Amino acid sequence: MEALNQPVPRGRGRGFGGGEQWRAVLFLSPSWLLLLLFFFVPTALTFYFAFTNMALTGEAAMASEFVGFHNFADMFRDPGFRTAVYNTMVYLVFSAVIGQQAVGFLLAFLMNGRSRAFRSIIGSIVLAGWVAPEVVCAFVWFAFLNDSGTVNMALEAAGLKPVAWLYSFPMVSVVIANIWHGTAFSMMVFQAALGDVPKEVEEAAMIDGASAWQRLVRVVLPMIGGSVVTNMVLVTLQTLGSFTMIYALTGGGPGNATETLPVYMYHQAFVNYQLGYGTAISLTLLVIGAAASLIYMKVLKVKI
Repeated sequence: MEALNQPVPRGRGRGFGGGEQWRAVLFLSPSWLLLLLFFFVPTALTFYFAFTNMALTGEAAMASEFVGFHNFADMFRDPGFRTAVYNTMVYLVFSAVIGQQAVGFLLAFLMNGRSRAFRSIIGSIVLAGWVAPEVVCAFVWFAFLNDSGTVNMALEAAGLKPVAWLYSFPMVSVVIANIWHGTAFSMMVFQAALGDVPKEVEEAAMIDGASAWQRLVRVVLPMIGGSVVTNMVLVTLQTLGSFTMIYALTGGGPGNATETLPVYMYHQAFVNYQLGYGTAISLTLLVIGAAASLIYMKVLKVKI
């Protein structure tokens, strides 16, 4: 009992002493330095460049100037920007919010409770599209959809007329390709979430007379709401920044039919050499991603 009443020496027990605090700072300093060099400094420079007329050619390449909100004013007057925003929203809604979420959940739901062999086979097939680099997936789908590709060969074999998929249906083509590439991530998220749903709860709902659809809507989905929102936020941010898939498949064309904001930003910054304007577009893309995430959490009333 006397030992319990002894005062705790300074630097021991709860908290840290002065020496331990400095040792903790010393050990954490490399990670802080990396964050400073590769996150905070580039982020600060991005914000600054968005308000300048920085360019790769001309007088602005030699000495850029602060132009305030001039880039943003030009952006909202630019019909190309409005088209890029529209294309981005279409691409986002159909390939991420609806496509990857719905297909990923459907696969996870169908695999839930199945044998390990069945889940391994289906999971490996779906994962093949996700683990492949995005540019590889783009070339796979280009070989599949181009004028002399697999789809048109099958149509010709069936006596049907070939279709120029990447020219006649460019947005449909890139949406399907992105769903195929990214669905595996959603599938794994939902598999983990469905695995945590207690079987007793579903059995109790079944005993109470709930149908399979009612158990899904009123029991399962509310219990995995956090995973739904988390996955939606992640696939939204990933799809908003998707560049390689579209650029390798269509280059943003034909015309500007598939020119989303990342492709439009690339064209303005590195084709038209307007780095300041391109950086302003990237900030707008960042704001759209943050706003979408907040809307998801607000509408679905889930805290992450």
